[in-house]
Amino acid sequence: MNKNKDILIIGFALFSMFFGAGNLIFPPYIGLTSGNNWLISFLGFILADVGIILMSIIAVAKAGSLQNVIGRAGKKFGIVLEVLMMLCLGPILVIPRTGATTFEMSILPLFNNINPYIFSIIFFALTLILTIKPTKVMDIIGKFLTPVLLSALLFLIIKGILYPIGDLNKVNSNDLFITGVTQGYQTMDALGIGGVVALVMTSFINKGYKEKNENINLTIKASLIACTGLTIVYCGLTYLGATASTLYDSNISQTTLLINITSAILGNFGTVLLAIIVGFACLTTSIGLTSVTSKYFEDLTNKKLKYEYIVICICTFSALVSNLGVDKIIQIAIPILSLIYPVSIVLVVMNIFKNIFTKDITLKGAAYSTLIISLLTIIDSFGININIIHKLPFSSLGFNWVIPAILGGLLATLLFDDKKANN
Repeated sequence: MNKNKDILIIGFALFSMFFGAGNLIFPPYIGLTSGNNWLISFLGFILADVGIILMSIIAVAKAGSLQNVIGRAGKKFGIVLEVLMMLCLGPILVIPRTGATTFEMSILPLFNNINPYIFSIIFFALTLILTIKPTKVMDIIGKFLTPVLLSALLFLIIKGILYPIGDLNKVNSNDLFITGVTQGYQTMDALGIGGVVALVMTSFINKGYKEKNENINLTIKASLIACTGLTIVYCGLTYLGATASTLYDSNISQTTLLINITSAILGNFGTVLLAIIVGFACLTTSIGLTSVTSKYFEDLTNKKLKYEYIVICICTFSALVSNLGVDKIIQIAIPILSLIYPVSIVLVVMNIFKNIFTKDITLKGAAYSTLIISLLTIIDSFGININIIHKLPFSSLGFNWVIPAILGGLLATLLFDDKKANN
Protein backbone atom coordinates (compact mmCIF):
# COMPACT_ATOMS: atom_id res chain seq x y z
CA MET A 1 0.00 0.00 0.00
CA ASN A 2 1.28 3.44 -1.00
CA LYS A 3 -0.74 5.59 1.39
CA ASN A 4 0.24 9.05 0.10
CA LYS A 5 -0.37 8.04 -3.51
CA ASP A 6 -3.78 6.57 -2.64
CA ILE A 7 -4.78 9.71 -0.73
CA LEU A 8 -3.71 11.89 -3.67
CA ILE A 9 -5.58 9.83 -6.29
CA ILE A 10 -8.79 9.69 -4.28
CA GLY A 11 -8.44 13.36 -3.34
CA PHE A 12 -8.19 14.23 -7.05
CA ALA A 13 -11.25 12.11 -7.80
CA LEU A 14 -13.17 13.81 -5.00
CA PHE A 15 -12.24 17.21 -6.44
CA SER A 16 -13.67 16.25 -9.83
CA MET A 17 -16.87 14.88 -8.37
CA PHE A 18 -17.59 18.23 -6.74
CA PHE A 19 -16.28 20.40 -9.57
CA GLY A 20 -19.04 20.33 -12.15
CA ALA A 21 -19.94 22.91 -14.75
CA GLY A 22 -22.03 24.86 -12.23
CA ASN A 23 -18.96 25.36 -10.05
CA LEU A 24 -17.12 26.64 -13.10
CA ILE A 25 -19.45 29.57 -13.84
CA PHE A 26 -20.12 31.00 -10.35
CA PRO A 27 -16.60 32.28 -9.41
CA PRO A 28 -15.98 34.43 -12.53
CA TYR A 29 -19.33 36.12 -11.99
CA ILE A 30 -18.66 37.08 -8.37
CA GLY A 31 -15.26 38.38 -9.52
CA LEU A 32 -16.96 40.48 -12.19
CA THR A 33 -19.38 42.04 -9.69
CA SER A 34 -16.68 42.61 -7.04
CA GLY A 35 -13.89 44.16 -9.12
CA ASN A 36 -10.92 45.21 -7.02
CA ASN A 37 -12.59 43.78 -3.89
CA TRP A 38 -12.97 40.32 -5.44
CA LEU A 39 -11.17 38.69 -2.51
CA ILE A 40 -14.02 39.59 -0.14
CA SER A 41 -16.63 37.84 -2.31
CA PHE A 42 -14.27 34.94 -2.86
CA LEU A 43 -13.94 34.35 0.89
CA GLY A 44 -17.73 34.30 1.24
CA PHE A 45 -18.00 31.82 -1.62
CA ILE A 46 -15.37 29.53 -0.10
CA LEU A 47 -17.11 29.58 3.27
CA ALA A 48 -20.49 28.63 1.80
CA ASP A 49 -19.21 26.00 -0.65
CA VAL A 50 -15.88 24.49 0.39
CA GLY A 51 -16.55 25.11 4.08
CA ILE A 52 -19.88 23.25 3.98
CA ILE A 53 -18.33 20.42 1.94
CA LEU A 54 -15.52 19.94 4.45
CA MET A 55 -17.81 20.08 7.49
CA SER A 56 -20.23 17.64 5.88
CA ILE A 57 -17.51 15.14 4.99
CA ILE A 58 -16.10 15.22 8.52
CA ALA A 59 -19.57 14.81 10.05
CA VAL A 60 -20.56 11.88 7.81
CA ALA A 61 -17.17 10.13 7.99
CA LYS A 62 -17.16 10.20 11.79
CA ALA A 63 -20.83 9.20 12.03
CA GLY A 64 -20.33 6.29 9.63
CA SER A 65 -23.07 7.25 7.18
CA LEU A 66 -25.33 10.12 6.18
CA GLN A 67 -28.27 8.24 7.70
CA ASN A 68 -26.54 8.36 11.08
CA VAL A 69 -26.46 12.14 10.69
CA ILE A 70 -29.90 13.01 9.31
CA GLY A 71 -31.59 10.02 10.99
CA ARG A 72 -31.18 11.77 14.33
CA ALA A 73 -34.20 13.83 13.31
CA GLY A 74 -36.24 10.62 13.04
CA LYS A 75 -35.59 7.36 11.18
CA LYS A 76 -38.42 7.70 8.67
CA PHE A 77 -37.65 11.39 8.16
CA GLY A 78 -33.99 10.56 7.51
CA ILE A 79 -34.75 7.83 4.97
CA VAL A 80 -37.20 10.00 3.01
CA LEU A 81 -34.78 12.94 2.99
CA GLU A 82 -31.85 10.79 1.88
CA VAL A 83 -33.85 9.15 -0.92
CA LEU A 84 -34.90 12.58 -2.21
CA MET A 85 -31.29 13.77 -2.08
CA MET A 86 -30.09 10.75 -4.05
CA LEU A 87 -32.84 11.10 -6.64
CA CYS A 88 -31.82 14.74 -7.15
CA LEU A 89 -28.19 13.72 -7.53
CA GLY A 90 -29.21 10.90 -9.82
CA PRO A 91 -31.74 10.81 -12.65
CA ILE A 92 -33.81 13.88 -11.67
CA LEU A 93 -31.22 16.66 -11.77
CA VAL A 94 -27.48 16.56 -11.56
CA ILE A 95 -26.57 13.59 -13.77
CA PRO A 96 -28.87 14.61 -16.67
CA ARG A 97 -27.62 18.20 -16.31
CA THR A 98 -24.03 17.05 -16.89
CA GLY A 99 -25.00 15.68 -20.29
CA ALA A 100 -27.08 18.74 -21.20
CA THR A 101 -24.34 21.16 -20.12
CA THR A 102 -21.67 19.27 -22.06
CA PHE A 103 -23.80 19.41 -25.19
CA GLU A 104 -24.57 23.13 -24.86
CA MET A 105 -21.09 24.35 -23.86
CA SER A 106 -18.69 21.78 -25.33
CA ILE A 107 -20.35 20.38 -28.45
CA LEU A 108 -22.59 23.07 -29.95
CA PRO A 109 -19.86 25.78 -30.13
CA LEU A 110 -17.68 23.39 -32.15
CA PHE A 111 -20.16 21.12 -33.97
CA ASN A 112 -23.51 22.85 -34.33
CA ASN A 113 -25.06 20.12 -36.49
CA ILE A 114 -24.71 17.28 -33.96
CA ASN A 115 -28.01 15.65 -33.03
CA PRO A 116 -28.61 16.12 -29.25
CA TYR A 117 -30.23 12.68 -28.91
CA ILE A 118 -27.25 10.94 -30.48
CA PHE A 119 -24.87 12.90 -28.25
CA SER A 120 -26.81 12.02 -25.10
CA ILE A 121 -26.58 8.33 -26.02
CA ILE A 122 -22.80 8.62 -26.54
CA PHE A 123 -22.23 10.63 -23.33
CA PHE A 124 -24.17 8.28 -21.08
CA ALA A 125 -22.84 5.17 -22.80
CA LEU A 126 -19.38 6.44 -21.87
CA THR A 127 -20.58 7.10 -18.31
CA LEU A 128 -21.98 3.56 -18.19
CA ILE A 129 -18.74 1.98 -19.38
CA LEU A 130 -16.62 3.89 -16.86
CA THR A 131 -19.03 3.32 -13.96
CA ILE A 132 -20.09 -0.31 -14.31
CA LYS A 133 -17.18 -1.54 -12.16
CA PRO A 134 -17.55 0.32 -8.84
CA THR A 135 -14.09 -0.58 -7.52
CA LYS A 136 -12.47 1.22 -10.47
CA VAL A 137 -14.44 4.48 -10.39
CA MET A 138 -12.17 6.50 -8.09
CA ASP A 139 -9.01 5.31 -9.84
CA ILE A 140 -10.40 6.11 -13.31
CA ILE A 141 -11.33 9.63 -12.27
CA GLY A 142 -8.32 10.31 -10.04
CA LYS A 143 -5.59 8.84 -12.25
CA PHE A 144 -6.76 9.80 -15.71
CA LEU A 145 -9.61 12.30 -15.96
CA THR A 146 -8.82 14.78 -13.17
CA PRO A 147 -5.24 15.52 -14.34
CA VAL A 148 -6.61 16.54 -17.74
CA LEU A 149 -9.27 18.74 -16.13
CA LEU A 150 -6.80 20.38 -13.73
CA SER A 151 -4.18 20.94 -16.45
CA ALA A 152 -6.69 22.72 -18.68
CA LEU A 153 -8.00 24.84 -15.81
CA LEU A 154 -4.56 25.85 -14.58
CA PHE A 155 -3.41 26.73 -18.10
CA LEU A 156 -6.38 29.09 -18.51
CA ILE A 157 -5.94 30.64 -15.05
CA ILE A 158 -2.17 31.16 -15.29
CA LYS A 159 -2.45 32.72 -18.74
CA GLY A 160 -5.23 35.00 -17.47
CA ILE A 161 -3.15 36.09 -14.47
CA LEU A 162 0.00 36.76 -16.53
CA TYR A 163 -1.88 38.58 -19.28
CA PRO A 164 -5.06 40.08 -17.72
CA ILE A 165 -7.77 41.04 -20.19
CA GLY A 166 -8.65 44.27 -18.36
CA ASP A 167 -8.30 46.39 -15.25
CA LEU A 168 -10.07 45.74 -11.97
CA ASN A 169 -13.09 47.97 -11.58
CA LYS A 170 -13.38 49.89 -8.29
CA VAL A 171 -16.35 48.45 -6.43
CA ASN A 172 -17.43 49.63 -2.99
CA SER A 173 -20.28 47.69 -1.43
CA ASN A 174 -21.20 46.22 1.94
CA ASP A 175 -22.80 43.21 0.26
CA LEU A 176 -19.74 41.65 -1.36
CA PHE A 177 -19.16 38.97 1.27
CA ILE A 178 -22.87 38.10 1.39
CA THR A 179 -22.94 37.88 -2.43
CA GLY A 180 -20.16 35.30 -2.29
CA VAL A 181 -21.99 33.34 0.41
CA THR A 182 -25.20 33.32 -1.62
CA GLN A 183 -23.43 32.10 -4.78
CA GLY A 184 -21.61 29.39 -2.83
CA TYR A 185 -24.89 28.27 -1.30
CA GLN A 186 -26.40 27.86 -4.77
CA THR A 187 -23.82 25.26 -5.80
CA MET A 188 -25.79 22.68 -3.75
CA ASP A 189 -22.62 20.60 -3.31
CA ALA A 190 -23.57 19.31 0.15
CA LEU A 191 -26.44 17.21 -1.22
CA GLY A 192 -24.18 14.39 -2.33
CA ILE A 193 -21.98 14.14 0.72
CA GLY A 194 -23.43 10.91 2.12
CA GLY A 195 -22.98 8.86 -1.02
CA VAL A 196 -19.66 10.48 -1.88
CA VAL A 197 -18.18 9.73 1.55
CA ALA A 198 -19.43 6.14 1.33
CA LEU A 199 -17.76 5.74 -2.07
CA VAL A 200 -14.49 7.23 -0.80
CA MET A 201 -14.41 5.06 2.31
CA THR A 202 -15.23 1.96 0.25
CA SER A 203 -12.41 2.85 -2.15
CA PHE A 204 -9.94 3.02 0.74
CA ILE A 205 -11.24 -0.32 2.06
CA ASN A 206 -10.69 -1.87 -1.39
CA LYS A 207 -7.12 -0.60 -1.25
CA GLY A 208 -6.58 -2.42 2.05
CA TYR A 209 -7.29 0.27 4.65
CA LYS A 210 -9.93 -1.57 6.66
CA GLU A 211 -9.30 -0.24 10.17
CA LYS A 212 -12.12 2.20 10.99
CA ASN A 213 -10.16 5.13 12.45
CA GLU A 214 -7.50 4.92 9.75
CA ASN A 215 -10.19 4.89 7.07
CA ILE A 216 -11.83 7.99 8.58
CA ASN A 217 -8.49 9.82 8.77
CA LEU A 218 -7.62 8.94 5.16
CA THR A 219 -11.06 10.10 4.00
CA ILE A 220 -10.61 13.45 5.76
CA LYS A 221 -7.09 13.85 4.29
CA ALA A 222 -8.40 13.12 0.79
CA SER A 223 -11.16 15.67 1.33
CA LEU A 224 -8.57 18.26 2.37
CA ILE A 225 -6.75 17.70 -0.93
CA ALA A 226 -10.03 18.07 -2.84
CA CYS A 227 -10.99 21.22 -0.93
CA THR A 228 -7.53 22.72 -1.44
CA GLY A 229 -7.84 22.10 -5.19
CA LEU A 230 -11.31 23.66 -5.25
CA THR A 231 -10.05 26.72 -3.34
CA ILE A 232 -7.11 27.27 -5.71
CA VAL A 233 -9.24 26.93 -8.84
CA TYR A 234 -12.05 29.09 -7.43
CA CYS A 235 -9.52 31.77 -6.50
CA GLY A 236 -8.08 31.84 -10.02
CA LEU A 237 -11.47 31.91 -11.71
CA THR A 238 -12.72 34.68 -9.41
CA TYR A 239 -9.68 36.79 -10.26
CA LEU A 240 -10.26 36.21 -14.00
CA GLY A 241 -13.79 37.49 -13.53
CA ALA A 242 -12.46 40.56 -11.71
CA THR A 243 -10.17 41.37 -14.67
CA ALA A 244 -13.31 41.53 -16.84
CA SER A 245 -15.13 43.90 -14.46
CA THR A 246 -14.41 46.96 -16.65
CA LEU A 247 -15.44 45.11 -19.83
CA TYR A 248 -18.89 43.72 -18.95
CA ASP A 249 -21.71 44.68 -16.61
CA SER A 250 -23.57 42.44 -14.19
CA ASN A 251 -26.40 41.81 -16.66
CA ILE A 252 -24.26 39.40 -18.67
CA SER A 253 -25.17 35.74 -18.17
CA GLN A 254 -22.71 33.60 -16.23
CA THR A 255 -22.24 31.17 -19.12
CA THR A 256 -21.64 33.96 -21.65
CA LEU A 257 -19.18 35.63 -19.28
CA LEU A 258 -17.10 32.46 -18.98
CA ILE A 259 -17.09 31.95 -22.75
CA ASN A 260 -16.08 35.59 -23.37
CA ILE A 261 -13.29 35.50 -20.77
CA THR A 262 -11.85 32.31 -22.21
CA SER A 263 -11.98 33.67 -25.76
CA ALA A 264 -10.38 36.97 -24.68
CA ILE A 265 -7.51 35.16 -22.95
CA LEU A 266 -6.84 32.43 -25.51
CA GLY A 267 -8.56 33.51 -28.72
CA ASN A 268 -10.12 30.77 -30.87
CA PHE A 269 -8.14 28.16 -28.96
CA GLY A 270 -10.11 29.22 -25.89
CA THR A 271 -13.31 27.81 -27.36
CA VAL A 272 -11.65 24.42 -27.72
CA LEU A 273 -10.07 24.56 -24.26
CA LEU A 274 -13.36 25.55 -22.63
CA ALA A 275 -15.03 22.65 -24.40
CA ILE A 276 -12.42 20.31 -22.90
CA ILE A 277 -12.77 21.80 -19.41
CA VAL A 278 -16.57 21.63 -19.38
CA GLY A 279 -16.61 18.18 -20.97
CA PHE A 280 -14.23 16.66 -18.45
CA ALA A 281 -15.85 18.48 -15.51
CA CYS A 282 -19.24 17.10 -16.48
CA LEU A 283 -18.01 13.60 -17.33
CA THR A 284 -16.16 13.16 -14.04
CA THR A 285 -19.21 14.40 -12.12
CA SER A 286 -21.50 12.11 -14.11
CA ILE A 287 -19.33 9.06 -13.47
CA GLY A 288 -18.87 9.78 -9.79
CA LEU A 289 -22.52 10.51 -9.04
CA THR A 290 -23.83 7.61 -11.10
CA SER A 291 -21.64 5.31 -9.03
CA VAL A 292 -22.67 6.99 -5.76
CA THR A 293 -26.41 6.83 -6.41
CA SER A 294 -26.28 3.28 -7.78
CA LYS A 295 -24.38 2.03 -4.76
CA TYR A 296 -26.83 3.81 -2.45
CA PHE A 297 -29.94 2.23 -3.97
CA GLU A 298 -28.24 -1.18 -4.05
CA ASP A 299 -27.60 -0.91 -0.31
CA LEU A 300 -31.07 0.50 0.37
CA THR A 301 -32.67 -2.57 -1.22
CA ASN A 302 -30.24 -4.98 0.48
CA LYS A 303 -28.78 -5.84 -2.93
CA LYS A 304 -32.14 -6.97 -4.30
CA LEU A 305 -31.44 -4.44 -7.04
CA LYS A 306 -27.94 -5.04 -8.41
CA TYR A 307 -25.50 -2.17 -8.80
CA GLU A 308 -24.98 -2.86 -12.51
CA TYR A 309 -28.71 -2.81 -13.29
CA ILE A 310 -29.19 0.45 -11.39
CA VAL A 311 -26.30 2.04 -13.32
CA ILE A 312 -27.96 1.02 -16.60
CA CYS A 313 -31.34 2.46 -15.49
CA ILE A 314 -29.82 5.75 -14.29
CA CYS A 315 -27.79 6.23 -17.49
CA THR A 316 -30.80 5.41 -19.70
CA PHE A 317 -33.17 7.73 -17.84
CA SER A 318 -30.55 10.49 -17.61
CA ALA A 319 -29.97 10.31 -21.36
CA LEU A 320 -33.68 10.98 -21.90
CA VAL A 321 -33.98 13.78 -19.31
CA SER A 322 -30.81 15.52 -20.52
CA ASN A 323 -32.55 16.37 -23.79
CA LEU A 324 -34.85 18.75 -21.92
CA GLY A 325 -31.89 21.14 -21.77
CA VAL A 326 -30.06 22.77 -18.88
CA ASP A 327 -32.59 25.56 -18.20
CA LYS A 328 -35.60 23.21 -18.10
CA ILE A 329 -33.83 20.71 -15.82
CA ILE A 330 -32.90 23.48 -13.38
CA GLN A 331 -36.44 24.85 -13.48
CA ILE A 332 -37.87 21.44 -12.55
CA ALA A 333 -35.35 20.86 -9.77
CA ILE A 334 -35.32 24.24 -8.01
CA PRO A 335 -38.39 23.59 -5.80
CA ILE A 336 -37.08 20.17 -4.73
CA LEU A 337 -33.61 21.48 -3.93
CA SER A 338 -35.03 24.50 -2.11
CA LEU A 339 -36.98 22.11 0.11
CA ILE A 340 -34.30 19.60 1.06
CA TYR A 341 -31.04 21.54 0.97
CA PRO A 342 -31.61 23.84 3.98
CA VAL A 343 -32.68 20.85 6.12
CA SER A 344 -29.55 18.98 5.09
CA ILE A 345 -27.31 21.90 6.08
CA VAL A 346 -29.01 22.27 9.48
CA LEU A 347 -28.57 18.58 10.34
CA VAL A 348 -24.96 18.43 9.15
CA VAL A 349 -23.91 21.54 11.08
CA MET A 350 -25.64 20.36 14.27
CA ASN A 351 -23.89 16.99 13.99
CA ILE A 352 -20.53 18.71 13.66
CA PHE A 353 -21.24 20.17 17.11
CA LYS A 354 -22.92 17.07 18.53
CA ASN A 355 -21.22 17.64 21.89
CA ILE A 356 -23.40 20.74 22.16
CA PHE A 357 -26.53 19.34 20.49
CA THR A 358 -26.64 16.09 22.44
CA LYS A 359 -30.39 15.47 22.23
CA ASP A 360 -31.94 14.09 19.05
CA ILE A 361 -35.18 15.96 19.78
CA THR A 362 -33.25 19.22 19.31
CA LEU A 363 -32.29 18.20 15.78
CA LYS A 364 -35.83 17.06 15.07
CA GLY A 365 -37.27 20.43 16.13
CA ALA A 366 -34.71 22.32 14.04
CA ALA A 367 -35.24 20.07 11.00
CA TYR A 368 -39.03 20.29 10.97
CA SER A 369 -38.97 24.06 11.53
CA THR A 370 -36.58 24.45 8.61
CA LEU A 371 -38.73 22.16 6.46
CA ILE A 372 -41.86 24.22 7.16
CA ILE A 373 -40.16 27.52 6.25
CA SER A 374 -38.66 25.99 3.09
CA LEU A 375 -42.08 24.65 2.06
CA LEU A 376 -43.72 28.04 2.63
CA THR A 377 -40.95 29.69 0.59
CA ILE A 378 -41.61 27.34 -2.32
CA ILE A 379 -45.36 27.97 -2.16
CA ASP A 380 -44.65 31.72 -2.17
CA SER A 381 -42.43 31.31 -5.26
CA PHE A 382 -45.44 29.92 -7.16
CA GLY A 383 -47.33 33.18 -6.70
CA ILE A 384 -49.23 32.46 -3.49
CA ASN A 385 -48.12 35.41 -1.39
CA ILE A 386 -46.92 34.51 2.13
CA ASN A 387 -45.66 37.77 3.62
CA ILE A 388 -44.23 36.37 6.83
CA ILE A 389 -41.38 34.53 5.13
CA HIS A 390 -40.13 37.80 3.64
CA LYS A 391 -40.03 39.44 7.06
CA LEU A 392 -37.82 36.75 8.62
CA PRO A 393 -34.14 37.63 9.25
CA PHE A 394 -31.78 36.86 6.34
CA SER A 395 -34.70 36.28 3.93
CA SER A 396 -33.07 38.47 1.27
CA LEU A 397 -30.07 36.12 1.29
CA GLY A 398 -32.07 32.90 1.03
CA PHE A 399 -31.42 32.02 4.67
CA ASN A 400 -34.87 32.78 6.11
CA TRP A 401 -34.84 29.33 7.74
CA VAL A 402 -31.91 30.02 10.10
CA ILE A 403 -33.76 31.71 12.99
CA PRO A 404 -36.78 29.33 12.78
CA ALA A 405 -34.34 26.40 12.92
CA ILE A 406 -32.75 27.76 16.09
CA LEU A 407 -36.12 28.49 17.72
CA GLY A 408 -37.54 25.11 16.65
CA GLY A 409 -34.60 23.29 18.18
CA LEU A 410 -34.90 25.21 21.45
CA LEU A 411 -38.65 24.72 21.77
CA ALA A 412 -38.46 21.01 20.98
CA THR A 413 -35.76 20.55 23.62
CA LEU A 414 -37.85 22.29 26.26
CA LEU A 415 -41.24 20.78 25.44
CA PHE A 416 -40.69 17.20 24.28
CA ASP A 417 -39.11 13.96 25.48
CA ASP A 418 -35.88 13.07 23.66
CA LYS A 419 -36.81 9.37 23.67
CA LYS A 420 -39.47 10.07 21.05
CA ALA A 421 -37.09 11.77 18.63
CA ASN A 422 -36.28 8.70 16.56
CA ASN A 423 -39.85 7.60 15.97
